Amino acid sequence: MKLNVKFWKKDVTNDSARPSVKPRKRVAPIWRTQRIIAIFAIIAFSGIAGASTWAAQSGWAGKKFDDVRWKAIAASTQLGFTVQEVFVTGRGETKRQEIMRMLEVERGAPILAYDFASAKERVERLPWVLNAKIERLLPDTLVLHLIERRPLALWQNDGRFFLIDEEGEVITSLGLDRFRGMMHVVGPDAPDNVGPLIELLQTQPEIKNKVKSAVRIGGRRWDLRLNGGVDVRLPEDGAPEALARLARFERESNLLSRDIKILDLRVPDRVILRRQPDAQTKPSLPRESKI
Repeated sequence: MKLNVKFWKKDVTNDSARPSVKPRKRVAPIWRTQRIIAIFAIIAFSGIAGASTWAAQSGWAGKKFDDVRWKAIAASTQLGFTVQEVFVTGRGETKRQEIMRMLEVERGAPILAYDFASAKERVERLPWVLNAKIERLLPDTLVLHLIERRPLALWQNDGRFFLIDEEGEVITSLGLDRFRGMMHVVGPDAPDNVGPLIELLQTQPEIKNKVKSAVRIGGRRWDLRLNGGVDVRLPEDGAPEALARLARFERESNLLSRDIKILDLRVPDRVILRRQPDAQTKPSLPRESKI
């Protein structure tokens, strides 16, 4: 929404004939300043709303108090308490049109009658929005503060892909091309376990940077697919120690650059290697080896 700015034209009639006297600034009475009006409006509105709630709870004159409340709101619009501006902070992925659609507000609407709770609930239905907070800056501005979800991985399930966040919640299944480089996770329960997996991989950054995808096996453990097509089988228990062993072997012998198809880390204290079927013979690396 654009800022509503008014320009007042200066009266230049016979301007040259007038003496050059600097006009004295008129001081508005304190009770007529915008801030004081806002304070009185809030107090009056809160009092009426409180009385209306009491009347409704007590079963007495509920309709009459509601009428008084709406009369007070109507009077506030005459003082300029209407929505003229909407500011949004924290927006990155959420489209502006979607935000305005969920806010359900139009310029000129009574700002004191705006339903913040309902608006917050609607905005938080948007795919990218994790949390929303709305406040009003009287007399005429609504401010929406957004916290958006942070994409973590692409989840593949039943042949479809979904973008998921750090909590494993689905963000969207649309427009995923630009997230193609993110790690893929596969399996029905993969989103529920992706957070601990990322924490595990972050302990060994040199391995994490090579992970292309991760497959959840039997709801118990992970198989990692590294760049170059190497499969790493992690154990159900002791995965941090197993990954640390792999990182150590990679630093000492450049293990992942060899013609390897599978690295099985499920046996404690060793790494079982299986070479690519079409790999050239290397005396230093038999088809299946133990380290």
